[in-house]
Amino acid sequence: MELFGTAGIRGDTTQRVTPELALAVGRAAGLAAVEAEDAEFVVGRDGRTTGEALASAVEAGLLSAGATVRRAGVLPTPALAFASRGRRGVMLTASHNPPTDNGLKLFVDGVEYDRGQEETVERRVDDDAPPVPWDRWGSTEAVTPLSRYRRAVASYARGVGANLDGLSVAVDCGNGVGALATPQVLETLGAHVVGLNDNVDGHFPGRESKPTPESLVDFRAFVADGDFDLGLAHDGDADRLVVLDAAGEVVHEDTVLAMYAAAYVRSASVDDPVVVTTPNASARIDERVIALGGRVERVRLGALHEGIAAARNAGGDVVFAAEPWKHIHPGFGGWIDGVCSAAVVARLVAGHDGLEGLREPITERPYRKVSVPCPDDRKRSAMATLETSLPAAFPECTVDTEHGVRLEFPDASWLLVRPSGTEPYVRVYAESDDVDALAAEAQSIVESAVADA
Repeated sequence: MELFGTAGIRGDTTQRVTPELALAVGRAAGLAAVEAEDAEFVVGRDGRTTGEALASAVEAGLLSAGATVRRAGVLPTPALAFASRGRRGVMLTASHNPPTDNGLKLFVDGVEYDRGQEETVERRVDDDAPPVPWDRWGSTEAVTPLSRYRRAVASYARGVGANLDGLSVAVDCGNGVGALATPQVLETLGAHVVGLNDNVDGHFPGRESKPTPESLVDFRAFVADGDFDLGLAHDGDADRLVVLDAAGEVVHEDTVLAMYAAAYVRSASVDDPVVVTTPNASARIDERVIALGGRVERVRLGALHEGIAAARNAGGDVVFAAEPWKHIHPGFGGWIDGVCSAAVVARLVAGHDGLEGLREPITERPYRKVSVPCPDDRKRSAMATLETSLPAAFPECTVDTEHGVRLEFPDASWLLVRPSGTEPYVRVYAESDDVDALAAEAQSIVESAVADA
């Protein structure tokens, strides 16, 4: 049974992520950890109304496998990851999904389970093993890592950028658990903070949990009408961060990545500073990193931690890792952390006399994303064709076929074609000064490959 996607297990709580599944996953993870003699778990949840029941089911599964459980209660996913250092963790969250959904993310020593560890859990679920004998069941204890996490984020952020005294920041927490961390951290650092939707409510009444230009319309107007240096917005569990400028416009996610990457490479005291990102990330990141003496390595979506490990094994020093909206700050921890991202970008803005000063060196070309319908059973054949037909259509490009087909043009424009892992589409990503023409030509080539598959 394949349970895990690119970001843990997610789904509707009446059909997929049920208490029965949570119990089974808890027991499977617990049994595997007991065998590895590493069976202490910290368990947390976001503010979804189904979280309490699912957390109880996970805990029952862990305890019946002989594991020890530390109950952390309601907190952001990055705070749970922080608390899982030196032990394991389970977070009940569906991140930016609607309130009808929930999910499970598993951590070990501050890092999400890799694919091999997830497969071990899946096999255990399939085996449907019974509980261990009654006298080997585990025990529970309440823990409160949130305040320690907030202090740690503030302490780390003080090492970058400048003081936030006088900086005015609007934060839209989206009724998610970011409300328990981001405003408090920014205030500790000296910012003037105004929060919106900053009460935790699992129905997400203020806006949908996924922060997009469309869902943030009211927040964007609020920022534009106010006297703010920047705006920040989270999803339901605060692993994502969206950045807005003083005019209330959403800053492109790849520009945000380039800002972080440039700052970390510039300040690195290592010989080989590496930034890990994904194939759909812009060449604007490469331009800034290379100009500052670093290099970029790409890894498949949802596998930043695997990319970090691979780069380190090859001798590189990873200073930053990110995919759109989600950032890992290796100097702080190995997990995706929107709260840390909020603190760091605020300090960087303060150190550059505003967001525009931070953004100015980055080349921002027009960007398009197109979804071409493709049944799942045709994806493999279509992609095999595209590995030949796309390079033939653009012979001036360098080609990388490790994660789809990525073409890089001499002028730093780029094109990526990859199959969706969750929907019946082949995705086309393009960035170019003449992006409409590039995207249209690529779409036509993809449609022909799908038709012939």
